[in-house]
Amino acid sequence: MSFSTILSAAIDGLGVELVRVEADVSNGLPMFHMVGYLSSEVKEAGERVRTAIRNSGFDYPAKRTVVNLSPATLRKRGASFDLPIAVAILASLGQIRPEAAGGYLITGELGLDGRVRKVPGVLPVVMEGKKKGITRFIVPAENRSEGSLVKGADVIGVGNLEEVVSILSGGRRPENRKETGVRDEWGEEIPDFADIRGQENVKRAAEIAVAGGHNLLMIGPPGSGKSMTAKCIAGILPPLDMEESLEITKIYSVLGMLDEKEPLIRRRPFREVHHTATRAALIGGGIVPRPGEISLAHGGVLFLDELPEFRKSVIEVLRQPLEEKSVQISRNYGNYRFPADFMLVAAMNPCPCGCYPDMKKCTCTPAQIHMYLSRVSRPFLDRIDLCVEAPRVEYRYLAEERKGECSAAIRKRVCQAREIQKRRYKGTKITTNSTLRGNDVQKYCVLGEKEHALMEQVFTVMGLTARAYHRIIKTARTIADLEGEEKIRERHLKEAVGYRVVDERYWQRQEVRL
Repeated sequence: MSFSTILSAAIDGLGVELVRVEADVSNGLPMFHMVGYLSSEVKEAGERVRTAIRNSGFDYPAKRTVVNLSPATLRKRGASFDLPIAVAILASLGQIRPEAAGGYLITGELGLDGRVRKVPGVLPVVMEGKKKGITRFIVPAENRSEGSLVKGADVIGVGNLEEVVSILSGGRRPENRKETGVRDEWGEEIPDFADIRGQENVKRAAEIAVAGGHNLLMIGPPGSGKSMTAKCIAGILPPLDMEESLEITKIYSVLGMLDEKEPLIRRRPFREVHHTATRAALIGGGIVPRPGEISLAHGGVLFLDELPEFRKSVIEVLRQPLEEKSVQISRNYGNYRFPADFMLVAAMNPCPCGCYPDMKKCTCTPAQIHMYLSRVSRPFLDRIDLCVEAPRVEYRYLAEERKGECSAAIRKRVCQAREIQKRRYKGTKITTNSTLRGNDVQKYCVLGEKEHALMEQVFTVMGLTARAYHRIIKTARTIADLEGEEKIRERHLKEAVGYRVVDERYWQRQEVRL
């Protein structure tokens, strides 16, 4: 038999498409030709595959070889087709029984010596294959623990082409070492809230933000603990369930960012982005669309330090993902949707020198202050739930030996509040208070007469938009959950309103002065 078909898969954005690798080896003028809408790196597979087959000790006679990757309408990229192409050719040459390879999905890159090297995206490939009824997979040995995260999938890790041929010929399977499959640390020790002296209002705002998944902006002079507070937030994030872990791990798998030994991500991501980041780096994109930092922060926190130092176009591009919890990227050859359900934490100085509104110390002119603050637009501020001022730390807080409340105690309250939300929104697509929509706010955030009267006054005096109004209500809902209250009270609304006053203090003042 000179014709054979092997099943493989292609990554398209975060999606997976099954690909049939067809090989035909026949008599004729010796040649090697590949078709099927291939990128340059896939076209180069011909040289790698032929050399790997010979160096692995298999016969490769001088014949006419044609390889087709179907469907032809799907662009094929990457080196993951090397191994299935080699297996298809060997099956066409009769060195592997074609029916033996028929039940497997195969992926992997080949070295010239026949070794199988790791490839990105094995987890989503196995997940998609399992959905389509495939249960047996041959992947690089370095990707085996990643693929084995999918229950019910028989994932075989191979180190070279000879092992693949042996398996498909009924030989002994390689002994794959079992891994724990859990990535529990992020390589850095997380600071504790107990180490932050003073700043109780900032800690309180951080607790509320995490409890409801709200966006947080901290404004204050340099050295007031804004960045450290943001990093402490990583220590009070609630745990992930298995479904969330797999969803986040899938994103990191496509980008090739998983640990070989412990691939499953158990801790919510905390991504800190430098202000020199481009729009494509932040939201994703490129000629071949790939997820950006907001997708890497999916289910966790995206921290933007020195917010006004980011280019305004970069900040503004976050507005849609903050509302939709996903990002859409359009290309001529297709549309891509990447998840982006993250909690935004940002920090900034009140002016270039950092001393405003203390006019005795501030050396900036009104025009400089206005220019600095105007880099953060009103529409962007409308998407911030809590805006809190971090004042300069007083000496008495630094001198006292008594530490503040630890992260463990705060995390316990956060988890209790999240559990209340989980029960409340059971059976819906709502995950936290921050994701409530207009109709949902009316249903789950019922206000009494006194509360309605208070919000009417606030809405009129502060000139709130509908979006800002709803964000205050949702923040109040989270504050009530932290107290275990079923109904939203006046005190909850007043505290929530207090987190909208700070942005008025800075941005409204500039509008009045100028």
